[in-house]
Amino acid sequence: MTAQQTLPSDLEIARQAELWPLGQVAARAGIPEEDLIPYGRHVAKVDLRVLDTPAGRPPARLVVVTAVTPTPLGEGKTTTAVGLAQGLAASGKQATLTLRQPSMGPTFGVKGGAAGGGYSQIVPMEALNLHLTGDFHAVTAAHNLLAAMIDAHLFHGNRLEIDPQNISWRRVLDMNDRALRNVVTGLGSRQDGVPRQTGFDITAASEVMVILSLATSLQDLRARLGRIVIGFTRSGQPVTAEQLGAAGAMAVILKDALQPNLMQTLEHTPALIHAGPFGNIATGNSSVMADLVGSRAADYLITEAGFGADMGAERFFNVKCRVSGLRPAAAVLVVTVRALKTHSGRHRVVAGQPLPAAMLEENPGDVRAGADNLRKHIEIVRGFGVSPVVAINVFPGDFDSEHAVIQEVAQAAGARVARATHVADGGAGATELAQAVMAACEDPSDFRPTYDLADPLVTKLEKVACGVYGADGLDLSPQARRDLKRFEELGYGHFPVVIAKTHLSISSDPRLRGAPTGWRLPVREVRAAAGAGYVYAICGDMRTMPGLGRAPAACKIDLDENGEIQGLF
Repeated sequence: MTAQQTLPSDLEIARQAELWPLGQVAARAGIPEEDLIPYGRHVAKVDLRVLDTPAGRPPARLVVVTAVTPTPLGEGKTTTAVGLAQGLAASGKQATLTLRQPSMGPTFGVKGGAAGGGYSQIVPMEALNLHLTGDFHAVTAAHNLLAAMIDAHLFHGNRLEIDPQNISWRRVLDMNDRALRNVVTGLGSRQDGVPRQTGFDITAASEVMVILSLATSLQDLRARLGRIVIGFTRSGQPVTAEQLGAAGAMAVILKDALQPNLMQTLEHTPALIHAGPFGNIATGNSSVMADLVGSRAADYLITEAGFGADMGAERFFNVKCRVSGLRPAAAVLVVTVRALKTHSGRHRVVAGQPLPAAMLEENPGDVRAGADNLRKHIEIVRGFGVSPVVAINVFPGDFDSEHAVIQEVAQAAGARVARATHVADGGAGATELAQAVMAACEDPSDFRPTYDLADPLVTKLEKVACGVYGADGLDLSPQARRDLKRFEELGYGHFPVVIAKTHLSISSDPRLRGAPTGWRLPVREVRAAAGAGYVYAICGDMRTMPGLGRAPAACKIDLDENGEIQGLF
């Protein structure tokens, strides 16, 4: 068994860190100091003009960090991504990290922070978790400006003949608030607007957030905003933000937000923090712009994809890499003993509750019983022609016999495997993982997306459902068939696809553990994110506006007598 370790809190560790001047950090990422736009002492925007200068070297080896199917415990993708970047630096390599910005809603709801953990963190962690440079607020403002202009258009005569019952553009807020999921606007006198039912989503679920993450230039951002479809006319024609005259002002609001944010890890590895799209209904990846900036001077560019390999990594491969033009060299699959014991179906785990006592006992049989999930995720990564590396995120209380089962399963499935103690030991605890990743990056490259963009939309959905998830096929509702037909007719047939399903199972049923077989993917409806440039299928009931629990993390977050933030973790 690994030695029990008592670490200071994440916030305590972060405050003890000696941060480098950002100019020194930027130099490691090949960013001239004159291209930094400071936001305080330890955060800076990166001027996009840096991309106008040739890098003078091949792009970095691109490595995506993903995981097995998430459990309520969390498997530690962000900490592993940070630890790996530090481990590569400790191995004498130059690494740059690109990550999504945390949403404040989950920070005040359940997470209490999302900057990594232990000695593998992004710092200053207070800035990362609270506002940062205001990008989320810019997305909120741009999104809600469009919503306001829709309602103003209805009030002033509805020249475009928008069908009020067929408006899909809701409002957003970067906070968990279930009471806003469904609302009626325009109540009061006639001067207060046209009454209609609508609602709020969390800012991370906004199509504007996805556009920010996929835009490759300011001009591309402006064009994508103009293509947003907010609803349809009474005759069934799409209505765009361009037609409403909103896209230009939205681009103005987002101009500064398009610049990635430079921070550093505890060991001074450059970290570009940018965008934060949802992982279930959207792409779940940080920005293309950050990847383009980060790939210029590093040996390795480490990025993270949301949820498991069937979710964020699938979209990374099929959507993001197509936009960026960057080819992945390897993928890291994060796994924990606790996760595989949970996937065994032998233990009931509840978020925020103590682990069942039986889960803490040495039981390699439980790990083996849950290993089908790991095998399937390795298969998913290998299906893209990418070399997988299984990272065992070691926790105090793990047993060597349980790690041995993971190693046996991973190697038998054709993956490299390494233990990592980066939370307790920082980069030094991830050098074994770094060596495995470097070896994987030397494997012959055979990257291949799941489908061709020329395939019909339904074929793309089938290839993801069957080839990635392992479903036996699709069950399309009549509405979904009509949607697909309409989007093909509207010229969206060349778009990639996103499947909005539960993240708690590789299947569409959150109750199915492991690697389910003998199931079909039910598609209830299909929607178009025309500005972002993809079509997404709704395959379940996803909440796009989270709620607060009985005792949210916000109850613990406060200022002490010295004005210092406390309660983030």
